[in-house]
Amino acid sequence: MTNIDQLAEESIGLLSQLIRIPSFSREEERTADAIANFLQQDGIPTQRVGNNIIAYNHFFDEGKPTILLNSHHDTVKPNPGYTKDPFDPIQNDGKLFGLGSNDAGGCLVSLIATFRYYYNREDLDFNLCLLASAEEEVSGKGGVEAAFPELRPCSFAIVGEPTLLNLAVAEKGLMVLDCEAIGVSGHAAREEGDNAIYKAMEDIQWFRTFAFPRQSEFLGPVKMSVTMIEAGSQHNVVPASCKFVVDVRTTDVYSNLEVLDMIKEHVSSHVVARSTRLNPSSIAVDHPIVQSGIALGKSMYGSPTMSDQALLPIPSIKVGPGDSARSHTADEFIHLEELHEGVRFYIDLLGDHFKI
Repeated sequence: MTNIDQLAEESIGLLSQLIRIPSFSREEERTADAIANFLQQDGIPTQRVGNNIIAYNHFFDEGKPTILLNSHHDTVKPNPGYTKDPFDPIQNDGKLFGLGSNDAGGCLVSLIATFRYYYNREDLDFNLCLLASAEEEVSGKGGVEAAFPELRPCSFAIVGEPTLLNLAVAEKGLMVLDCEAIGVSGHAAREEGDNAIYKAMEDIQWFRTFAFPRQSEFLGPVKMSVTMIEAGSQHNVVPASCKFVVDVRTTDVYSNLEVLDMIKEHVSSHVVARSTRLNPSSIAVDHPIVQSGIALGKSMYGSPTMSDQALLPIPSIKVGPGDSARSHTADEFIHLEELHEGVRFYIDLLGDHFKI
């Protein structure tokens, strides 16, 4: 058995251990303990920020660029359709079943294996920072957002999420907007008032039809969807207020704030963003890590789903073993072969042909 094969087998063992421990977002104390213990037993010192676990390669050199290896150890709650125990890491038919096995346990343990592979290398042209993060599934402020300021400066990140090992070079951001059209109340039987619903309808039509001037090469246009609406108190009263919610998926050609400013310029309703922190992300296609992945035969795409990339203020690429289509599904699983492939892929991604 090669060193890489051994690392992959140990990764399967670690993933099985993590599956046994419930680790819902903001409740990841025990999986954080398990990851820290696993690394420390291998002689690797760790740092802890909340439930985020951090480690650096042994021969860290301040004069070299640092690559962040990041994936998360929190999970969503089990899908109601589960027929298996979500916390029982069953191996069957070449698959490892269990909550978080695919999203994103397989990526996390494969990145940990890669970190261990390079940990004692003295001849690296780069440093490695491993961040096993918390609260990804809820974009919580106690996850990457809390840990990143505590890290040594990083040049770019490899974010582990299930992508079938293809390269997500761009990822959509998110804003949720609370909007309110303001009118004047009156009696519905008379020509009174200024109907807020009609005013809202004009703005809703704008949200439905407006096309932003710039489109992303990998993500296409910014997408806006009105998803909730509330107005009126009784049938014979012209409503003075109509509230509605808009889901906005931003792309890498605009920041969230730029999109928000453009929206406010075009609609008459009062618009408040619940948050602008979940920004779109991208990495240049000629970046060395992207070119390394292409050299390994992987394709590039834009991802419509969010990850911790949204909270990283550095370039990042999202890639990992497993399939996003399995995330959050009942009886979640990852193929054991995918774990072996993931470990080898990450190691090769940073291999001899990678020139930073």
